[in-house]
Amino acid sequence: MVHKSSPLRLVPDAAERPASPPAARRLGAVELVPGRVRAAVLSMAGRVLDRTESSYDAATATPADIDRALAAAAGCFAAHELQGIGVAAAGLVDPLTGLILEVNDVPALHGYPVTERLGALTGAGVRVEHRARLQVLGDRWFGAGRGRRTFASVSTGEVLGVGVLYDGEVMAPPGGRSGADMTVSASGERCTCGNRGCWKTLATTGWLRARARAAGLGDAVSLDALVNGGDALAGRVVEEYAHNLALGLVNVQQLFAPGLFILHGEAREGGERFRTVVEERLQNAVAFVGAEQPRVLVGTGAVDDVALLGGAGLVLSHL
Repeated sequence: MVHKSSPLRLVPDAAERPASPPAARRLGAVELVPGRVRAAVLSMAGRVLDRTESSYDAATATPADIDRALAAAAGCFAAHELQGIGVAAAGLVDPLTGLILEVNDVPALHGYPVTERLGALTGAGVRVEHRARLQVLGDRWFGAGRGRRTFASVSTGEVLGVGVLYDGEVMAPPGGRSGADMTVSASGERCTCGNRGCWKTLATTGWLRARARAAGLGDAVSLDALVNGGDALAGRVVEEYAHNLALGLVNVQQLFAPGLFILHGEAREGGERFRTVVEERLQNAVAFVGAEQPRVLVGTGAVDDVALLGGAGLVLSHL
């Protein structure tokens, strides 16, 4: 037996060992959309500390190509001790099984086991949700939705979608999507989903470019250029775009009365007039007796960070 006074004692008692500095708590986030994987390490306050990005060919990729892109992006996690990783994914997602079930533009993502793959790469706990639904958690924890139990967060631009926080819970029914494919025009254009008149056929950047081109305003015109060009015709195109965006939001307000809508993405380029048109359309179309009058805010965070903040918010929501 070795006594406490023995010179053979090589490991000091706990009371004698110097205290190890506590590991910094970090949140991991991944955005997985057609053609691109973004990953970031964030502080518990939502500050991006490290990030990386990789790409793949959405049309021709195989699951192995997705694996490689995911591994390349996940490299930024190697030097950090993570509380978990939240994945903001495009398409139809099953959070319970961790699968991406369907993405119209990426056949290789159909049935892709993203939480299993990312968990094996990092050793961290991984959760996945639809990108548009997740961004409401970014606003809840780090943005203009802090302190609210009910509000909506809206993606605008090349992609479109709405996440709703209702009485403190993200509305995420099995099989639910982002709202981009809700029908707002029964005789409208054919959508990539196969239906006609989906919201995204009228309220995304693709529509804006086509409408500007048809009006003789040029090719590849941005919302920012239309707003700041000073042309009356451009102004009418912008106003029509704002009304098209409000079409879907009116339906969300009618169903769930979130009251507050936080716009992210391209809407930032529209300025105050664009925001006002959307808000006025909401207020004029929806009776708010007994409910909060609808308001529209434009998110101030970097466009590339919106989904990543949502992934970090997903981790925080389960700690």
